[in-house]
Amino acid sequence: MENKKISLKTCLLIVIGILILDQILKIYIKLNFPLTFYGEQAIIDWGWFKLLFIENRGMAWGAKINDFIPFFDDKSAKLFLTLFRIFAIGFIFYWLKNIIKENSNKLLAICLSLILAGAIGNVIDSVFYGYLFTESYFQIAEFSPGNGYEGIFYGNVVDMFQFPLFSWIWPDWFPFVGGKEFTFFEPVFNIADSVITIGITMMIIFNKSFFPKN
Repeated sequence: MENKKISLKTCLLIVIGILILDQILKIYIKLNFPLTFYGEQAIIDWGWFKLLFIENRGMAWGAKINDFIPFFDDKSAKLFLTLFRIFAIGFIFYWLKNIIKENSNKLLAICLSLILAGAIGNVIDSVFYGYLFTESYFQIAEFSPGNGYEGIFYGNVVDMFQFPLFSWIWPDWFPFVGGKEFTFFEPVFNIADSVITIGITMMIIFNKSFFPKN
């Protein structure tokens, strides 16, 4: 796949297709269910797979900028994260255009398209959802532009997929976590997160062909 050309139009179609799926599912969840709180019944529960409605205020795994930079308050940390995501989208798009222009690697262009689509998908939530939708706490949100739960740039990312494949109790003698329950895989994520993960994983696996030494 290294020397076969791929057009910017094809890459943008990949991005748009993923964005449509991502946003349709997020908006459907948002407008039909209240937030799923810990211990509550999932929207769908097949044991190994759960469909939930979680709002992520921060980064991956729910981490926040102010967890690492304590002098940021919640609002400043949220704004910084949103602006950083927008900057990252610009960088990824610039990189993608150069890869296509140089015809360097078709698979790398596809990976960057996946990452770009996922980044834009989550930025849409962060920038617009707080402005467009009302609260989802103990109620189903409504589409109400200007009367949302937050202003522009301060929205939360909608997550819904969980794959708690199996659980175990750590032995009491195990340091720090002895006696505690652990579930694999517990994080809740969305389509945007999934395609970012796929794109980055492929870049790691094929990094020698993507970035050959001179």
